[in-house]
Amino acid sequence: MENIALFPGSFDPFTLGHEAIVRRALPLFNKIIIGVGTNSTKKYLFNARQRAQWIQQLFSDNPRISVLCYEGLTIDFCRNQKARWILRGLRSMADFEFERTVAQSNKSMYGDIETLFLLTDPEYTFIHSSVVREIIINGGDISSFVPPSISKEAKKLAAQ
Repeated sequence: MENIALFPGSFDPFTLGHEAIVRRALPLFNKIIIGVGTNSTKKYLFNARQRAQWIQQLFSDNPRISVLCYEGLTIDFCRNQKARWILRGLRSMADFEFERTVAQSNKSMYGDIETLFLLTDPEYTFIHSSVVREIIINGGDISSFVPPSISKEAKKLAAQ
């Protein structure tokens, strides 16, 4: 059986913290699927296809990482992809409390799937996609928050 993890999120946009979690988790899994999800309660700056394309380009040199868009429950997508693990990054205790609740709900719905938490590297704990979006909207420099290829493309799209 393949050891597959799903790293779900809205990734609007994908940050250096997200990238670091994926790269640190690679030794633990045969394959990591980055799931670009759609949350009905969120308003997005970039559409899911664009977000997925940026992430795919970032990891294009690694065949063990794939990027897929999905809607609906993450746990259902995980099952459909035959992923036995959900990978999540934690920046703070607030993240932990929220993620613990979601992980326990998922475990209750489908007991064979485990959630693995990785602590965010200290230099990335302050980076939030919502803050990065505000910087983009207001014409600020996001180059220290997101991978270079995403920074360049996000600036172009936001300027349109």
